[in-house]
Amino acid sequence: MAYWLFKSEPSTWSWDDQVAKGEAGEEWDGVRNYQARNHMREMKLGDLGFFYHSQSEKAVVGIVEVCAEIHPDSTTDDERWECVDIMAVKPVRTPVTLAEIKQNPKLSDMVLANNTRLSVQPVTEAEWKEVCAMAGVDP
Repeated sequence: MAYWLFKSEPSTWSWDDQVAKGEAGEEWDGVRNYQARNHMREMKLGDLGFFYHSQSEKAVVGIVEVCAEIHPDSTTDDERWECVDIMAVKPVRTPVTLAEIKQNPKLSDMVLANNTRLSVQPVTEAEWKEVCAMAGVDP
């Protein structure tokens, strides 16, 4: 299993929007960055990810699961853009902010701490466990 982080502006697609989609999940569409798209190409069914609210909140707010592997992004006819589907698994007990992540020495190499603009990014197993501990959830 691999771990990921999915960033979304809550005014565009929030944790509550994701939860409302239930087990059917939703396409993680609209990604127009090759690096982020390539990360989605690596994803497998059952991989887990953090759902991260960007903009003002800047915090991990939930855990999601990949429920459909890479397929064409339905929001464009451009064949270059693909996406996965994700479904909400559970909210975190305590949101983990970007500031807290940057202050934690165990997370100093985390992509989020060094590249806050990338919308889909990998998370190592050690980083996953540390953020889960900070968030009060079982990894």
